[in-house]
Formats: sequence, C-alpha cells, structure tokens
Amino acid sequence: LLSLLGILQLLAATAAAAVYKQWIPNTNFETASNWDKGRVPCARDVVHFEKDKVVSVFVGSPHALTDMYLPLNGEFLLAAGAAFTAFDGSWDPGCDSGGTARFADAEHRSWFDPTLWRDVLPSGELRPGGPIFSVHEERVPCRHDDVIFQPETSFRVNTDSAQPVIHLRSISVMGQELNTPSSWAGYLGGPSAPLQFHGNGTLQVTGTGCPDKSGCACGNTLDGPRICAALLRAPGRQCPEPACQSPLQPVGHCCGVCGATINLEFTPDFDLQKYQDKLVQELLSQPKYAGVQMAMSKVHRAQTFLGIVSRGAAPLIQIVLIDDRAGAQAGTAAEQLAADIMQDIAQHGEALGISSGKMEVATGSTASGQVGSHPVSRITAGTVMGLLFSLLFLGGILFLYRKGKLRFPALRLQHPWERMEDPAPPAPASDHGFDNPVFSVEPPDVDLGEVASKDLQVFYLTALYDASETE
Repeated sequence: LLSLLGILQLLAATAAAAVYKQWIPNTNFETASNWDKGRVPCARDVVHFEKDKVVSVFVGSPHALTDMYLPLNGEFLLAAGAAFTAFDGSWDPGCDSGGTARFADAEHRSWFDPTLWRDVLPSGELRPGGPIFSVHEERVPCRHDDVIFQPETSFRVNTDSAQPVIHLRSISVMGQELNTPSSWAGYLGGPSAPLQFHGNGTLQVTGTGCPDKSGCACGNTLDGPRICAALLRAPGRQCPEPACQSPLQPVGHCCGVCGATINLEFTPDFDLQKYQDKLVQELLSQPKYAGVQMAMSKVHRAQTFLGIVSRGAAPLIQIVLIDDRAGAQAGTAAEQLAADIMQDIAQHGEALGISSGKMEVATGSTASGQVGSHPVSRITAGTVMGLLFSLLFLGGILFLYRKGKLRFPALRLQHPWERMEDPAPPAPASDHGFDNPVFSVEPPDVDLGEVASKDLQVFYLTALYDASETE
C-alpha cells in the first residue's frame, strides 16, 4: 500500500508540473510511414520528392538508390556515417523489384492537432499513465510549457493560428534547448527554421514558467475551434456517444462527458499543485475510485448576471471527473468522488484557499442530471433582485408624481352600508352645471358683453394641485 501511495504521489507531482510536450511525427528518411509504399526505399527504387514541396529530412544511415529526384527547396540533415550512393546492380536482400518511392506530404501537420503531441518527462521519456488527464486544449502546448522535438529527427509543422504569437517557455530542437528570446531568435535566423515551421502563427520563447501558485490558464482558447476540428478530423477520433442524457461540456474539452465537474472560486492562498496532490493522495488513491480520472486546471468561464447579462470571463479552477463505467452506471463513481470533494471543501475549504464550489453531474442513470451545489443562493439572488426592481419601479412613479409629471384622480370609497340606502334624488337643474367631488368651479364675475373683446379665463381649483401652481 505504501509503495502504491508513493507511485500515486509521484504521478500527481509529475502531472501537476507536466509542462513538457513532445511533437510525435517526423520527416526522417528512415521512418516507413513517411513513404507512400509504407517502407523505406531500397536500392532498386527511384526516390521522388515533389519539386514544389518544402522538406527537411534527417538521414541517419547510408542508402544506395537507383535514382532520386530532389525538391527545389529543402535540406538533408546527415548523421555521422549517413550518405547516398548510386546502386551498382548487385543483389540487395528484400529489394527484388524496384519502383518509385514518393515522400509523404507533411504540409498539413498542424501545431494545434492534439493527437500529434504527447506528455513526457523532462528527460523526454513518455510520462507514465495515471489518474490525471488533460482537456483537449491543454494537450497542445500551453503558453508556459516546454516543447521538445526529438533529437536526431527532422519535422515540418503548420503553425496557422487565431493568435499572431504563440508563447512558450522553451523549445528543444536537435537536443538543444532554446529557453531565452535571444537564443530562439538566433535559431529562427538560421537555415532550418523556415523549413521546419510554416504558417501565420509566430512561435515566441519567453523563458518563464507560470508565476502564479494558483495556476495559469493554458492560453489556447482562441484556437479551441481549430483544436477540436483537428481532433474530430483524425481517423477514429470522433467523440464517442455519451451514455448520459445531458452530457457535461467542460471548458477546453471538445467532447461531452459523463461524470462530474466542479468549479472552484479561490483566494490568493490557493495552491493548485498542493490541492491536486491532496485529492490524489486522499481520494483518488482509494480502491473504489480506481477507474476515475481527473483533470484540474485554471480556466476562464463566461459569467452572467441572473443568467442574462454577461459579466466577462472570471478565472476558476475546473475539476473534471470521469470514470470507466458504462450504461446506467456511467459517471456514478465520478459523481461520488465529486460529492466527497464538495464535502471536504465544506470542512476545509477556507484553509485551502477555496471560497466556494459548484458541482454539476451527468450520469447514465435516468434519475440523475445536472445538479448545482448552491441552488438556494441562486433563488435568494433572484428574490432579492426582484424586490430591487420593484422598489426601483415604485420609486420612479413617486419621482414622477413629485415632479408633477404624473397625476392620479381622487377616489372616494363608498362603505357597504351606504350602498344599501336609497339613492338620493337628483339635484334640480341649474345653470351652474353639476357638482363634481374633484373640481370646485367658481364662475367668473364678468360682463358677458365684454367676452367678444376679451378672452374669458376660468380657473379650476382641485385638491390635487397646489394653489400656487395656478398663478
């Protein structure tokens, strides 16, 4: 048990600091998949490079060929002892019949294809598998990652991007680590870089890692659509059909998932690596969570006010939990782990630098669905805002009334017993018109003979108007 915990701790520490990403494909002469025949050319073959295709080809051993057509723009990087010689017609085992061997097109190998990268240790060895995985946007090098192109390999990468500059901490080429802006600028000025990198995105080495202990956002959001398009375009890489009815869509992930997500709001005391270590050691190491995988990183999620008005993007710590269960049980182990994490946050969140958490769940069970961790807070906020809007409406009416922009008629309420009495007889007809409980009319004392020569002015006095307003 102790050895298992030790391995998990090592994997967790490595995962938290996993900033080394290695480019997988190459353009080596000896790589069989780089040729249309699926094998390395032999002595009786005619090697054909397309004249308009730019190539950089590493040659690691000597080769005898019948003929070879070279491109107009390219390079051959020869290892010690590597060379090309003309075939002398002697017997070559495994090469009884010759043909034309064409070099494969490497123009469309995209920097933002997550299937062309793998996480490695600082030494370049493949990182051991474990309970930690990455969302798709983070499987491509992030702005504080170290990029490794394998020693003694050639390559060609399309850097087309939605952002003009692609920031990285360092780039290793042919075994040489370039970790300063000046060293990288020197390499870009050499003959090989234009043959290895092409596209509208410019790679820029900064030499700096993530300075924030709460983690740093990957920085690939703008190229998220490009990443997902490359992922779904790859053979056999389409998103699997989720077993849950309402799959979750984590930030930075191209496919819906069954399981759980937790979004944490944090304080300056939060330490991403320490918290990830804690979850791996205390929870993920338990036997009941053997099939659960976790991704944790800082992301920027769009915030809304009452679900309507956008408040921009706020930094959050996103935890994604998935499991290997199928059918109605899909996501149930991840759901249980998420509940344990939320319980731990309720008890120790303040000491960990976590101010709040929100959990969403989607499982294969029809009884499960998306669940918010703080439904009461949202209802309370809606109630408070409803009262606030009501007060603002009433305040506006009162303001208009005080300014004289809005008038209400005076109403006289009749008691029930008054309605039971006989109605009063109608008042006798009079030249003074009728009595109005709202208006009191004083006929002016004027000579009717003067009406033709002077305008008649009549003043109406009502209880709703101040007497000074009639002047």
